[in-house]
Amino acid sequence: MTSRSSRLAVALVATATATLGVTVANPSPAAAAATICYNTSQAPSYASTANQAASIWNNATSNLTLTANCGSNLRIYQITGGGSYAVRTSLGNGRVYIDTQQAAQYSPLRIITHEIGHILGLPDNYNGNCAILMSGGSAGTSCTNPYPSTAEANRVTNLFAGTRSATERSTDSSGATVFRDSWPAALAPVS
Repeated sequence: MTSRSSRLAVALVATATATLGVTVANPSPAAAAATICYNTSQAPSYASTANQAASIWNNATSNLTLTANCGSNLRIYQITGGGSYAVRTSLGNGRVYIDTQQAAQYSPLRIITHEIGHILGLPDNYNGNCAILMSGGSAGTSCTNPYPSTAEANRVTNLFAGTRSATERSTDSSGATVFRDSWPAALAPVS
């Protein structure tokens, strides 16, 4: 198609959609929102908590949407024992395991939001600061903050902004990355 024909076709589509009251966004490819589909069928006790965690990430980032049950980029599992952890197979893809014993001691929402943070590209930050989501269990059992800091949210936004090539986003150089030990072992009951 010639350049003039292309411009005419774009103008006709824009006029038709404007007449119909339809707004057509023309974002650059780097600004397009990424959708990560998560599945909670293996974590029924934590499905509503996972939905809250997804909402937190959706509100904290500008180009990322976590959507329930539209696919399986991210699978969330409920386990008993062994600790909560994440396995990122590539940026935005992987598995999150929620340990029911840890979730009885730490905020389940903080745990799930933190573990999803690993899937979204964030490492642990064991500084004990409750305001830092990725500090995980180092902030103690009294910390219930499930919100990423501005720096953490900006990092995720940048990772999904197209600043990395498709190859970098789809594979890690060493394969799957496992994030364990974000949460101290379950405390033994006092007898």
